[in-house]
Amino acid sequence: MEFSDRETYGADVATTFAMFCDDEATVARAEAVGHRDAKVLESSEDGEDYVIKSSRVVDVDLPGFAKKVLKPTNTMIQTDRWGPESDGARAGSFDIDVKGAPVKVRGTMTLTPTDGGCVHEVTGNLEVKVPLVGGRIAKWAAGDTKETLRGEMEFNQQRLAGG
Repeated sequence: MEFSDRETYGADVATTFAMFCDDEATVARAEAVGHRDAKVLESSEDGEDYVIKSSRVVDVDLPGFAKKVLKPTNTMIQTDRWGPESDGARAGSFDIDVKGAPVKVRGTMTLTPTDGGCVHEVTGNLEVKVPLVGGRIAKWAAGDTKETLRGEMEFNQQRLAGG
């Protein structure tokens, strides 16, 4: 199930990218959308790329059809890999592994300069590998994922505005 969102920030690409690489901001972003026990596992350069690996515990209210295959509390490990700056922009990828669940989330993200700031775009795909009900679970989970992404972008907007 595909999802996407975009947000225009009043900060430039370099400032926005620095926020994404900041451990404190990574933890605060997860907490702002209701996740708990967030922590940064890795934040380092890997060749020309910058890697941020974090974990968080996520509680969800599962619909009845998903309760036999998913748990209401899950640990998610997210790995963001940002490439080097190119013509003032940044591009990267992300992978989210839901521990002990047949769920995988992957996607891309970009920061593109604009007059007076930058645009942050995220496009992803959520897969649930469960026979018969996997597509139905993916559709439900994609809605939850979009809500979380929107909340994270709102956090970024406030953080970059100094709030």
